[in-house]
Amino acid sequence: MTDMFSFKLSKSFVEEYKDREPDWGWKDAAGNSIGELTFVRTYSRIKKDGTKEKWWETCERVINGMYSIQKDHCISNRLEWNGHKAQASAQEAYDRLFQLKWTPPGRGLAQIGTPLVNLHKNGASLQNCAVTGFPDDNKHDPGFPFAWLVEAMMLGIGVGANVVEKSTIMVTSPNDDDTEVYQIPDTREGWAISVGKLVNSYLKPNQPKIEFDYSLIRPYGAPIATFGGTASGPEPLEDGHEKIRAVLEKNVGSLLTSRTIVDCYNLIGCFVVAGNARRSAELMMGAYDDDDFASLKDPEGFEDRPWGFMSNNSISVKVGDDYNKFIERTVTNGEPGYIWMDTSKAYGRLIDPPNYKDQRISAYNPCAEQSLEKYECCTLVEVHLNRAESYEDFQRSLKFAYGYAKTVTLLSTPWPKTNAVMQRNRRIGLSLTGIAGFVETHNLFTLRTWADSGYAEVQRLDDTYSEWLGIRNSIKTTTVKPSGTVSLLSGATPGVHWAPGGEYFLRAIRFAEHDNTWKLLEESGYTVEDDIYSPNTKVVYFPLKSDAGRAESEVSIYEKIHLAAEAQKYWSDNSVSVTVSFDQKTESDDVAKVLRMYEASLKTVSFLPMGNTVYAQQPYQKLSKEEYEERSKGLKKLDSSLLYDSGEEAESEAFCTTDSCMIPAK
Repeated sequence: MTDMFSFKLSKSFVEEYKDREPDWGWKDAAGNSIGELTFVRTYSRIKKDGTKEKWWETCERVINGMYSIQKDHCISNRLEWNGHKAQASAQEAYDRLFQLKWTPPGRGLAQIGTPLVNLHKNGASLQNCAVTGFPDDNKHDPGFPFAWLVEAMMLGIGVGANVVEKSTIMVTSPNDDDTEVYQIPDTREGWAISVGKLVNSYLKPNQPKIEFDYSLIRPYGAPIATFGGTASGPEPLEDGHEKIRAVLEKNVGSLLTSRTIVDCYNLIGCFVVAGNARRSAELMMGAYDDDDFASLKDPEGFEDRPWGFMSNNSISVKVGDDYNKFIERTVTNGEPGYIWMDTSKAYGRLIDPPNYKDQRISAYNPCAEQSLEKYECCTLVEVHLNRAESYEDFQRSLKFAYGYAKTVTLLSTPWPKTNAVMQRNRRIGLSLTGIAGFVETHNLFTLRTWADSGYAEVQRLDDTYSEWLGIRNSIKTTTVKPSGTVSLLSGATPGVHWAPGGEYFLRAIRFAEHDNTWKLLEESGYTVEDDIYSPNTKVVYFPLKSDAGRAESEVSIYEKIHLAAEAQKYWSDNSVSVTVSFDQKTESDDVAKVLRMYEASLKTVSFLPMGNTVYAQQPYQKLSKEEYEERSKGLKKLDSSLLYDSGEEAESEAFCTTDSCMIPAK
């Protein structure tokens, strides 16, 4: 479908790229690339002829979609549009995208330039993340935040929530003598409304008992035309309804608790994942004095609430708080994380004076790089530092990355509350990835210089583009997201983190048994094993060499958190998504120390204990140079054209924030 594009790159220009080999990241000795495998499995869309997009075609779709949105906005608002200037700009944007100097987030790679976005003008599927509301916001419809969460997550949006507030809603049982049957339409909205009705039957007094008719929901395996993928059937929703009902019943007779809200949100996440959304994630932010919330991730509680894995949980703290009451849990479980809302509301970058521009924020997105108001979504994009040949080259890439993110803010979502906030804030998150690798290759001073000068350039661009498009400046513009799978495309270290592998390592990647890719790799000399943990799954081993020098396990907890603080100071006016891994045996006592040392230098932080256990088929295994060379012998270059003939729909991003589940088994 091409008539949805009001702008198109010239055919002669695109023709030049058809036979060019992309410089994919993480190539092994045979020339096969983890980056290309990631692209094919995660972002390459099926074409009309049943084959998958090549990288040059994805770039064409992305750029045509991006510039068509700009042109449509200008034409509909009778603003100036210079076609010759746009063509020149789009060609440079294409070239830099093709070279992986900048990329949209995974959502953008998979969705922009599709009918859902460019024909139906629905920008929701381009949004990475959001924050939902609180039941007490509207006593006439306390179920709305739950319903909104359903629809957002069904579009693949990760959602955060603030449960710091104390609810004043009394939970009551619905009237068994008065039953209402809701026939659920076969739509996202229908699923969302059903959950809202169920929750309202308990949070509003004197309500009828809600029963559901699932007969209109398409059966398991039926295709989903607009968003892609196949239907799950009604079973996940039916199971979710019953479990949410049971959770609410336990709260009957008392005020609505944070535990009940979190349980319902987690259950929604579970049935959405089962119901075909390829990526879903949640972050729950609880109060400093809410001991029940703090205990939600305790291992002994998971028998009663196995759905608790669905969210990352963090505590809302202030600079100067006593963190000791949470440290044992953080050291043991990696949770709770910590969010300094006082700093988040007062500051942009921490090198700048407080500006108090973001006083209305409610919580953070699941990866904690974007503070957001209730029902606000976040628009992300990133620049790959490992592909910048000079500061001037980096600065040019910032222009097109910024242009993508600002363009996405021109689109609306299905939700009036969301549109009202987003059109007021125009918040974007231009992220840097490859930060740790950049510091290893260059130095910390160069990072500071590039980040500080680059930030000034982004502000200049925002002034220029906002004036041209006739819209507000963005309330905040820069961030550091975790960047798991997208960083693999270029071979960058993910976000602000060090890569797990080190200089030489063995990367184990899992493929579904029905996926022909593992067979092609086995024929090319790669070691392939049956997965000892998951049925119908194969494990393929790739010997890789990295320029990183040091593995994540070789970097101290102090250096990791300090690099995040540097990024928060010189680059990000939103936040920095950082999960500080630490050696549970030797660095557990340091967690409290680094929290106290860096509490005024960060807006958010989470921790992850690293075990020293070596187990079979683990994702990363360190190799010596000799072992790497031995394992590389006999490997052959894969005929990559065979990868694009599979006809399998791209899986999009899994509901994780790193590359550890990059190619999940189905």
